[in-house]
Parts: sequence; C-alpha cells; structure tokens
Amino acid sequence: MKPRQSNFWKVFGLPMGIGLLSAAGLFAALLGDGVWDSLSWVGLGIPAAIGTLALCKRRG
Repeated sequence: MKPRQSNFWKVFGLPMGIGLLSAAGLFAALLGDGVWDSLSWVGLGIPAAIGTLALCKRRG
C-alpha cells in the first residue's frame, strides 16, 4: 500500500505565494520612498495582474 501524497502545496502553494507577495508589497509601501516605492508597485501589481488575467480568462 502506497502512502498518500500530500496535496497541500498543490492546492495552497499559489494562493500562499500571491498572499506573501501582496504582504511584501504592502510592507514595502510602509517603509519609505525611492526603491521601496518600486518594490511596493511590483509587490502589489503582480497579484493584481494575476487576478485580472484569471478573470479575463474565465469570462472569455
């Protein structure tokens, strides 16, 4: 009998990554100006783009 493989990372890996990227973007936005602003734009823009692409893909 084979042991069951965990599906945890298959199910929660991408949402956890998106959440961590969003949290990092929010944290960078609070830290300061200059490079931190750029990091916050990237950290918050990528999850927004992923959500928008998924929504457009689902409707189309």
